[in-house]
Amino acid sequence: MPLEWPMMPLPPMLCLRLLLATMSLWAASVASAGAQDLYFSQPYATRLQLNPAFTGLQHDYGITLAYRDQFPSLAGSFQSSHLGADYRFNEQRSAVGVVLNLDRLGAIGYTRLEAAALYAYHARLSAGVYLSGGAQVTYGNQRISYSNLVFGDQLSDEGITTGPTSEAVPFDPVHYLSVGLGGLLYTKNAWVGLSTYHLNRPNLGTQAAGTLPTRFTFTTGVKHFFSETTVKQHYREASISPTLAYTRQGRSQRAEAGIYGTITPLTVGLVYRGIPLPGAPRPAAVLTTIVGVQMPGFRVGYSYDAELGRRKLGAGGAHEIVLTLEQVDVLAAARRRISRKNYRLVPCPYF
Repeated sequence: MPLEWPMMPLPPMLCLRLLLATMSLWAASVASAGAQDLYFSQPYATRLQLNPAFTGLQHDYGITLAYRDQFPSLAGSFQSSHLGADYRFNEQRSAVGVVLNLDRLGAIGYTRLEAAALYAYHARLSAGVYLSGGAQVTYGNQRISYSNLVFGDQLSDEGITTGPTSEAVPFDPVHYLSVGLGGLLYTKNAWVGLSTYHLNRPNLGTQAAGTLPTRFTFTTGVKHFFSETTVKQHYREASISPTLAYTRQGRSQRAEAGIYGTITPLTVGLVYRGIPLPGAPRPAAVLTTIVGVQMPGFRVGYSYDAELGRRKLGAGGAHEIVLTLEQVDVLAAARRRISRKNYRLVPCPYF
């Protein structure tokens, strides 16, 4: 007959200490995740997040709004919001921009806010070859709120919340400044870009992940045009664009390959994320489906990330929507190009 050990109830204060220890470990894992920059599945629609050298290249001025809901099947889904705006000066060589990012993890009230100022300078190297260089300065704030949790010392004998907890909770808000640079070389049919963020490796505090690791992103692609026309200031094209991207931040690496097809006003794309890399653990495989529509003055895109293979988390993938409002004077741009005072648009698949 097997022995049965009596289950002794734990003292209330010990239960509270165990809860705090568990929450501290959970918060530490979230803070460690906060040492990684946010990711968008439509990188060329949110290109100011991808490389500051994109500032002012695709329009005279524009505003982009993006929202991403990752792991929606879980109670604590990770939600990211992005606002990017840029303006190109009349002399065409300089542009400025701003970026606001907000990340939220609902389970424990984790939030990360970033506000950035961007500047880019555009140059023509030779006939049909262009170069853009950009810089970015970012202010960041990370915090974890325990306001949605109730601790034992907050409850009366009747189970009513009486006031704030007297327990010391870890992870004070963290403030930091970050510096980034980027470059972009492109022609009518191809582009290659490199960006580096957090060059100064800002300190996130000893309670979190130490320093914010530098992020390196390499992007490239080509575009084959089947047709191009401009009728009544409305540009139309039929094209196909294969793309490649590689990102490294700390010990994390990501490689992806995509293919986009455009028949104005519609763009569709497939991006595979999870290409195996030498010397790195095999990453989770994700296939992103992208659909975008561009109309005069605005562009909208939607994407869905689907998990592949045996490592599915069953968390619902990720939904993302991007809206851009912009102003482009096609006739003025054509006149400037003829007089060699303008710079061709980057041929990346943005919408």
